[in-house]
Amino acid sequence: MTVAVKVRHPGVSDVIRRDFIIINWAANLSTLIPGLKWLRLDESVRQFAVFMLTQVDLAREAAHLSRFLYNFRSWKDVSFPRPVYPLVHPAVLVETYEHGESVSNFIEFSEESHVNRRLAHIGTHTFLKMLLIDNFIHADMHPGNILVRLHRQTKEKELTKRKTSISRTQPHLVFLDVGLTAELSNKDRGTLLEFFKAVALRDGRTAAQCTLDFCSNQSCPNPEAFREELEKSFKFWGSREADVIHPGECMQELLEQVRRHKVNIDGNVCTVMVTIMVLEGWQRKLDPEFSIMQTLQNLLFKQDLAESLAYTMNGIMAP
Repeated sequence: MTVAVKVRHPGVSDVIRRDFIIINWAANLSTLIPGLKWLRLDESVRQFAVFMLTQVDLAREAAHLSRFLYNFRSWKDVSFPRPVYPLVHPAVLVETYEHGESVSNFIEFSEESHVNRRLAHIGTHTFLKMLLIDNFIHADMHPGNILVRLHRQTKEKELTKRKTSISRTQPHLVFLDVGLTAELSNKDRGTLLEFFKAVALRDGRTAAQCTLDFCSNQSCPNPEAFREELEKSFKFWGSREADVIHPGECMQELLEQVRRHKVNIDGNVCTVMVTIMVLEGWQRKLDPEFSIMQTLQNLLFKQDLAESLAYTMNGIMAP
């Protein structure tokens, strides 16, 4: 069989550990400087160190692949490489070789087409299943880690009392490099869902409070000023004058306000938000009319959330 072999460079784990000892020393010094103390660089460095060391453990990546394969076992338009056991080791990973064309090619030469619209649709629902149903998120979903396969699908339809075969190109997404993943605690997951509901309802104060709740040891110097500014921004975003503003741009402005007011956000929650921004960016180029935020909001207001989402999304994507 044709396989792909990922090999960890010899000694790279020791180099990463040594580098983080130096970086952590500098981050600890920053806690003594009043202007930098709110950043909590020491906590950020520790979280980043865990992410980096996790990524160079290829046996852990194989376990992630197996988990994603199980979660998406019934989806016809999404797949992942399969680890080839027992050829799995923390320093070496043998996995199936996946053929396909980089999704970057579709983004760079984007044009309005059925294939591009389907790619945006599949990518969005894949992420939302990871976030809302599985709570196991591929946290590195940039275009370089996504392949596209195209296949012809033929359906028979009754047209003017006779059967006619209609052939259409259907895309299939393959997600690679799953070393970096994110899982949220029950508290953070519930808070994140409430945050997105508040965004949908243009409820700035609730969205601000949810953002403040993303860190148990919050160091925002003036939480009320943050709530008031977000409430004012949300009122504008809900007005007719703001109809031309894309939801992704609203999210960028919100994160800028988080920075200005020195609001702390837990690393895993921040990873999920950044992943949404990355995903929203390349999907907007594939289909300017498709909004990951709007799709998320529509799903959040369904009755019996978990059951409804699992049924609806599997019904949409599975054979």
